[in-house]
Amino acid sequence: MKKTLSILVIILIAALNSNAQLQKRYQLKKDPWNKDELIAPVTLAALIKNPKASQPIIFNIGVVENIKGARHIGKASDKENLEQFRKALSSIPKSNSIVVYCGCCPFDRCPNIRPAFEMLKAQGFKNGKLLNLPTNIKVDWIDKGYPIE
Repeated sequence: MKKTLSILVIILIAALNSNAQLQKRYQLKKDPWNKDELIAPVTLAALIKNPKASQPIIFNIGVVENIKGARHIGKASDKENLEQFRKALSSIPKSNSIVVYCGCCPFDRCPNIRPAFEMLKAQGFKNGKLLNLPTNIKVDWIDKGYPIE
């Protein structure tokens, strides 16, 4: 019994240390966007609802529900999907407004928004925005009644 308990304590300590190392790695990495490159959900929803407004091109780069009019790419953390995103961007003028979103989880844990936003910047888009969904798409978009497909 004592030996089993000791082994369980060692496993628990190792797991906690591994999780702490992972969190530290993500915290050290600077986000590729700044506050001016975030678009509020209320702002994007108003644009979508206004047929006279200049519409941004919206990319869903996660595995969540599709916002009305969004092009679904899939998880940008997958190389194939990120390549599909790059190809989609290559046919769009650099002056266009682009909005990317995932919404699977908070930004600090999302594996999709960083590679997608880095790709957007690497392709030279000056009007690229990240939809500010700090919690997830359900809380920050769907529960507020914003348009989805």
